[in-house]
Amino acid sequence: MTAADAALLDPSEMGEADRLTIAAGTSGQVLMERAGLAIADAACSLLQAGGAVAVLCGPGNNGGDGYVAARILRDRGIPVMVAADAPPGGRAADAVAAAAAWGDDVVPLARWAAGRPSVVIDALYGAGLSRDIGGGEAAAVAALNASGCIVVAADIPSGIDGATGAIRGVAVRAHETVTFFRRKPGHLLLPGRSHCGEVRVADIGIAGAVLDMIGPRSFANGPDLWGGVFPLPRAEGHKYSRGHAIVVSGTMTRTGAARLAARGALRAGAGLVTLASPPESLAVNAAHLTAIMLERMEGAAGLAAILADRRRNAVCLGPALGTGEATRALVAEALASGAASVIDADGLTAFVENADALFAGIRAWPDRPVVLTPHAGEFARLFGPAEGAKLDAARKAAERSGAVVILKGADTVAAAPDGRASIADNAPPWLATAGSGDVLAGFVTGLLAQGMPAFEAASAAVWLHGEVGQAAGIGLIAEDLPEAMPRVLEVLVDRLATVD
Repeated sequence: MTAADAALLDPSEMGEADRLTIAAGTSGQVLMERAGLAIADAACSLLQAGGAVAVLCGPGNNGGDGYVAARILRDRGIPVMVAADAPPGGRAADAVAAAAAWGDDVVPLARWAAGRPSVVIDALYGAGLSRDIGGGEAAAVAALNASGCIVVAADIPSGIDGATGAIRGVAVRAHETVTFFRRKPGHLLLPGRSHCGEVRVADIGIAGAVLDMIGPRSFANGPDLWGGVFPLPRAEGHKYSRGHAIVVSGTMTRTGAARLAARGALRAGAGLVTLASPPESLAVNAAHLTAIMLERMEGAAGLAAILADRRRNAVCLGPALGTGEATRALVAEALASGAASVIDADGLTAFVENADALFAGIRAWPDRPVVLTPHAGEFARLFGPAEGAKLDAARKAAERSGAVVILKGADTVAAAPDGRASIADNAPPWLATAGSGDVLAGFVTGLLAQGMPAFEAASAAVWLHGEVGQAAGIGLIAEDLPEAMPRVLEVLVDRLATVD
């Protein structure tokens, strides 16, 4: 279990992986043969007896994979038709050779359905597509999507940008996608993910050592990425060795969000959690708390006094905290305290008129972990609109702010200032409910309290959030999420212990 297993390659990095493999002695034609074989095998697994296959080929190397798959299927005795509007050419020498080896009829794309296929291989364009699909190709994609045929995509559904997941004009909707060596960001980012169906990664003979030469900075979020530093329970451990998290409460009528975050921090493993409460909120908070402790806090000076105890090593503030000067002062004290800080919700919105003041406060203490947890609206107010390129936007925000940034959504991205980024694909849609983000902020805080590095803690918290959402099930409310954590952690800890 290593980060290499979680690595994602953008199209340029995948091209470099091919180049390095070819330079090491494996020809491009061999790589294409292996790719075509994997695609043909996938089509066969979905094809019923007596069924036919159509292969839609583009003019580049993705089309070359399609020609290889078509030849293999024909050699297996399966009825197969190839459709293309232009033969391979240009720099796609391996695809030219693959088309020549096919050596059979090729019909125009408009006639791909003439053979009444039940399975269609989409080999028009791969992850490196850099323009919109139009004309006859767009018409063929639209007809394919409306056909009801089972579709196997080669590398990525045609029309999906492999780096961003964006749709380039139109895009194929596949039942299954066969990609090579490693997944691409576009397989996980929306809307691309919704077009891929099941994604299978085929081994075509590219050695894992090439990753060391490429140095990928994008990762699929999961235990392969951060499991090596996840704080596993130890026999000699005790509550004081598992950190003490502080969560800052709002005013009397706005206390629930902070309690959700505090519960999340406790369930994520923090040894102790204290809710820092304004005087007017003490009674209502006390009426709801048991294992979570409660301490009086009067403004920023009160928070500074609480955090002066260095055993209190992580602080979460923002949920229902208010958006005025008082909140900005609390954030400043948290950043200066030496504790790891999670800034969420109102803690972010309080700085919309002067985001640079927040970022300067973060950068003033570069050795202290800080995690920002904006949803899309909060992100736009602080950093400007993500404008579709979510991965790039999160990276730029992390670099600008000096903090780890969790850009939330169905494809949540966690990005670090050093350029590392993780993409989550396990969040169920019913996580979109009031208070869900507060629990996530608590998860991050609980992991930071246990000493987990900020990027890994942010990524692990996002993944755990998705898993507890699945475990709690449809109809969940935010209060259900911390209560589902024991089931999720039991499975995770067993998995990590087995790897150890």
